[in-house]
Amino acid sequence: MYSSATSPTPTASRTALRPPGAAAGRPGPKQVPPPSRPAVPRGADGRSTDARGQAVRTALGLRGPEAVVPVGARMPAVRPGDGRMLRPPMRPGQTGAPERIDPAALQTPAVRAALAGVARICPAFTPRQVLREGSRHILVAGTIGRAPVVAKCLAPQAVRSEHFEQLVADFHHEVAVYRAFVRHRPPVRLPRLVAADHDRCVLVMERVPGRPAARERHPVNAPTPGEVRALLTAVRTLNLWRPPTDVFQPRLDYQLEIARYHSVGQLTDRDAGDLRGLLHGLGHTPLQLCHGDALLSNMLLAPSGPVLVDWEQAGWYLPGYDLAVLWSVLSGDTAARRQISQLAQSGGTLARDAFLVNLVLVLMREIRLYDVPGAGEEQRIMIRRLYDDAALARRAVRAAVGTR
Repeated sequence: MYSSATSPTPTASRTALRPPGAAAGRPGPKQVPPPSRPAVPRGADGRSTDARGQAVRTALGLRGPEAVVPVGARMPAVRPGDGRMLRPPMRPGQTGAPERIDPAALQTPAVRAALAGVARICPAFTPRQVLREGSRHILVAGTIGRAPVVAKCLAPQAVRSEHFEQLVADFHHEVAVYRAFVRHRPPVRLPRLVAADHDRCVLVMERVPGRPAARERHPVNAPTPGEVRALLTAVRTLNLWRPPTDVFQPRLDYQLEIARYHSVGQLTDRDAGDLRGLLHGLGHTPLQLCHGDALLSNMLLAPSGPVLVDWEQAGWYLPGYDLAVLWSVLSGDTAARRQISQLAQSGGTLARDAFLVNLVLVLMREIRLYDVPGAGEEQRIMIRRLYDDAALARRAVRAAVGTR
């Protein structure tokens, strides 16, 4: 059966891994563009992306990269999920204790610049705690009156990075998604929009009580079976929702992604041909609204149920994209993978084929993310597991092509 074809045998316990980045004494990651992202469009005002980028830099009060980066220096590539969580991960069975407030973290230049942007749209915002200070975003928890909120801002490092245009486009898209959800309320729980500054890339949202389903991209300990069922129910509820078609846009060019991974050798000629064959049969399949980055770290386990956060990649995809993302990161939970596979094929042959196309492309992205020079032993174990998963997905694709 297909479900068993993508459900490997249980593996031994492993150490959690975050997306690799440049570390002291180790070679930095490959300089590759962030995968699965659309090209940055030209603005309605006719300005090029470079001109629009300079306008955003000016609005943020920061200079362009030529004024900051020394000649010959190379900025590390911005990776999905790259950032330092200032709160240590919670161990299984550990109760949620109040987090320590570090006043010094609120005084760093980057955080102070972010707070200045927040103050422009929310003068009553009182910062309490830095939740994350990463290379892409800064998140600061605080209050407006008695209401707990979270402010999300583009980090100064992102403004000076080579992927600045794409990061700004993703931030603008997330702001547009939250505003669309005000007009068209989705059937899943998400933070309520409080305020947003499109030009300065500042977003203020309700702070929902709860804990992340995982703090790593590929967690050691998967959520409990009951929590997995609740998360899958929330994702499927979102996927089956049909908002007005003009509210969201397609977020992935599948033909372009196949060609890109084929050109760098991650897909063989046969792989690319099989995927294009499945895509041809899916030409009239309705797209599905997906979160686009359905990692466990982007899902909160709240008392009222799962809450989805970080909507930068939300849009229309082939059916099963969110399920493919969850399958790729739940390598240590065979039961959850089997449940995801069963959900994917419950919609029929076309839904199964769409899931397989999504799964192969998602796994190619994960391999590109982790298979970098200087990988340690734990990371090499992760890379081998990803290659094994990719081999399973390829065999499932070939079987699907053979039954058409």
